Amino acid sequence: MSLPIVAILGRPNVGKSTIVNRLAETKGAIVFDEPGVTRDRTYQPAYWRDREFLVVDTGGLIFDDDTEFLPLIRQQAMAALAEASVAIFVVDGQEGPTTADEEIATWLRQQSVPVLLTVNKCESPEQGMAQAAQFWSLGLGEPYPVSGIHGNGTGDLLDEALKHLPPQEELPETSEIKVAIVGRPNVGKSSLLNAFVGENRAIVSPISGTTRDSIDTVVEREGQTYRLIDTAGIRKKKHIEYGPEFFSINRAFKAIRRADVVLMVLDALDGVTEQDQKLAGRIADEGRACIIVVNKWDAVEKDAYTIYDYGEQVKSRLQFTEWAPLIFVSAETGQRVEKILELVNTAAEQHKRRVTTSVINEVLEEAGNWHSPPTTRQGRQGRIYYGTQVSTQPPTIALFVNEAKLFNDNYRRYIERQFRESLGFTGTPIRMIWRSKKVREMERGSANRATRV
Repeated sequence: MSLPIVAILGRPNVGKSTIVNRLAETKGAIVFDEPGVTRDRTYQPAYWRDREFLVVDTGGLIFDDDTEFLPLIRQQAMAALAEASVAIFVVDGQEGPTTADEEIATWLRQQSVPVLLTVNKCESPEQGMAQAAQFWSLGLGEPYPVSGIHGNGTGDLLDEALKHLPPQEELPETSEIKVAIVGRPNVGKSSLLNAFVGENRAIVSPISGTTRDSIDTVVEREGQTYRLIDTAGIRKKKHIEYGPEFFSINRAFKAIRRADVVLMVLDALDGVTEQDQKLAGRIADEGRACIIVVNKWDAVEKDAYTIYDYGEQVKSRLQFTEWAPLIFVSAETGQRVEKILELVNTAAEQHKRRVTTSVINEVLEEAGNWHSPPTTRQGRQGRIYYGTQVSTQPPTIALFVNEAKLFNDNYRRYIERQFRESLGFTGTPIRMIWRSKKVREMERGSANRATRV
């Protein structure tokens, strides 16, 4: 990553994610009154005075407990510290110094990274200095009283943090492709992210629901920059209670909306489930480009026909995204993982592709010659006057016709197939707007009346 990094560390439930959201001026980190909500390290872009940097949220550090995710959380926090220019050690001003704070302080004193001791939950400026004074005993220098909720003291903290960041460099403009990795819990999304990056960037566990936040990771391949967004596993709505998982899934849906391309990950052993079908429908509704990634392919018993039969089953069950390319991979072994980015490049390019009006009308003329529009029992036939592309991401084509209701669903699907066969549009949905002549005349009449008035 080219921007300098500020790592946020501390024991559970001291308000690290609240501090991250305050410094980054976003709500990107999940804040919930429950310890252990944050697990992976998550990056948020931040800006202070004339400097840009990344703020990294980490899970709560506990050194004397090796149960569940705690060793993996420590590993993630240590990785964040290793790449940071400065660390912000967050403690709870209302609770005072604890044994866990002392253990973390002892560990931080052994590191080579400068540390700013930040006393959170100092909501009152008058009492804040007294609350902060208790933490001189940790031996990490001056404690900075702040309120992550109200923002008190964060300006002074950022002024001090800037002193430890390397000089600002002129960074070249890069066009990145945003890629969201989505799917049901435990299909291997985080493993796929780690396979791309080549390190344990996200915590991987056989326990479903390990990933809580949407995790952004930037990688570069052959001069192209990709922002990979790992997301929480999306379960059926009826199984979700209000709390961390509720916020996690909302983050996943937002990740789909801000992505250029969505990698929809399936478990090869489970096949396509009802939840996968619903998720495919959501991706199509959002108008995102998509690649279907069948993970754990190494665990499937295969013969010469398996991949073809399986592919047909996936396509038939995911009708909302039948236009999406399909790739069979193993995140564990790395099989075909790098080929995913080749498909991403194509899908991203097609998603923002624009076609001239003359080419669109050539396709329409050819389609009409092969299969003319349907005729009603009363002898009325649909007629397409012309078409033009009105927007991209996704490609959206407006067709101007005599009366839209004369074109049934079968013929509309036929026209879309003709566009795909003639023009490609691999990996992206196409939106078709059928506009009746009567509607256009009414709009033109309204405009004329407004002009006369």
